[in-house]
Amino acid sequence: METLLSPSATQDRARRRILVINPNGNPAVSQLVSERASAVLRPSTGFQVLHPEGSPLSIETRADRGMAEPLALDLLTRHPAYDAYVMACFDDIAIDRGRQFLSAPIVCAAEAALSVARLFAPRIAIVTTVETMVPGIRALVASLGAAEICTVRAAGIGVASAAAGGDEIARKLDATIEDARNFDGAGAIILGSGGLTGRAETLSARHGLPVIDSIEAALAMAELAAGLNPRP
Repeated sequence: METLLSPSATQDRARRRILVINPNGNPAVSQLVSERASAVLRPSTGFQVLHPEGSPLSIETRADRGMAEPLALDLLTRHPAYDAYVMACFDDIAIDRGRQFLSAPIVCAAEAALSVARLFAPRIAIVTTVETMVPGIRALVASLGAAEICTVRAAGIGVASAAAGGDEIARKLDATIEDARNFDGAGAIILGSGGLTGRAETLSARHGLPVIDSIEAALAMAELAAGLNPRP
C-alpha cells in the first residue's frame, strides 16, 4: 500500500487531518493526487494519500469497481481518526457505505466538482477517460440532480495513460473539450477522472472557459468540512 504523508501531518498531529483514498492501485495517480493536495490545502492541514494493494490500476468497468470498492472500504475502516475524507476518483465508490460508519464527512469528487461547476455556467460537460465510464457517470450525475444540465464525454484515453500525459493525451482532451463546448453548449468543463488531475489550469487558459479539477474541488470541500467538523 502506497502512503504519501504531508510534512505538516508529521509535525503536528493536533492539526486538522484529511485522508485521501485513491481507489485504484496506481502509484502514479496517487502521486498526482498528493501533488494537488500539497498545492490546494493550507500548510496547517495535514493529509495522507493511500491506495489499496491489489486494486486495479484503472477503474474502467463494473468488474474493476467490484474489485476496488471493498478494498477502499477496508482502508476507511482501518483509518477512523481523520477530520474528513476524500475519495479521489470520479465515482461514488465507498461514499454511501462510508457515510454509514464514519463520524467525519466523506467527500465524493463528482459531487464536489458539480457543486463548483454550477457556480460558473448553466450548462456543464464532464470530460472523462474511456467510453465504458460514461453510463456510470451519467447515472451518478442523475442521482445528484444534474442530468438536465450536464453532458458526459469520453476522450478515449485510459486512466493510466492520462496520468502519464503526453502530446497525444493533450490532443484528445482538447478535441473533447471543444466538442463539449460546440455541440453541448457547455460553459464549464469538469475533468472526470483522478488520472486527469493537475491539468485544469492549463486547459482553462487554453480554451478560455472554467475547467474544474474534480480532485481539487473535493480537497477544498474536505478542508472546509474538516474545519466545521466538531472534535470529540
